Amino acid sequence: MEPDAVEIRVLGCLIEKQRTTPDVYPLTLNALRLACNQSTNRDPVVEYDDNVIRSAIERLVQRKWATLASWANRRSMKYRHTLDGALGLDDGEISVLAVLMLRGPQTPGELKTRAERLHSFGDMDELTGTLGRLIGRGLVARMGRRPGQREERYAHLLSEDEADAETAAPAAPEAPAAAEPAPATPEPAVPPAAGNERIERIERQLAELRAEIKALREELGT
Repeated sequence: MEPDAVEIRVLGCLIEKQRTTPDVYPLTLNALRLACNQSTNRDPVVEYDDNVIRSAIERLVQRKWATLASWANRRSMKYRHTLDGALGLDDGEISVLAVLMLRGPQTPGELKTRAERLHSFGDMDELTGTLGRLIGRGLVARMGRRPGQREERYAHLLSEDEADAETAAPAAPEAPAAAEPAPATPEPAVPPAAGNERIERIERQLAELRAEIKALREELGT
């Protein structure tokens, strides 16, 4: 089964806290719950309880994407992620994935700014190269632009939920244009063929990427 939204949030928080607050990492269950439910640097904001977090971390351990780091009793168990070793990711790659897991699809500009706390990219070329490697491995997909945005967005493919929701989401409505006098002869309506063709192309690309990441996971034994 694919990782669900709770597993993705837990995994993203483990990576983020490892890099931003190493003095309190690995994380206890309580610290992990607070990290998942915090209202900053999260989209969407959630409210998971201990049982939900515990179940998600147990599934991540089974996937070999996380592990129990230390414990004295059940209340003081600490957990850490192992995603970098499981998938062979460098610092830049795992930082980009973490920001995508915590904030959803984003433009390169947004990624560079938000990933700065986890890994400092020298310039946009370095970030673009990192995204290219992740796309080549089927871990990230290039999405369409939002109305009014100049840059394309990128989404992680560790879970199909992210890409499916993005593909199914309707485009934001554009502001209505100012009223103009009606022409003497009505113009024929423009068929939406171009838009349909773009959607079909994105769906084909997503299907190909999902097949690639499935094969990669089988090869890695995850």
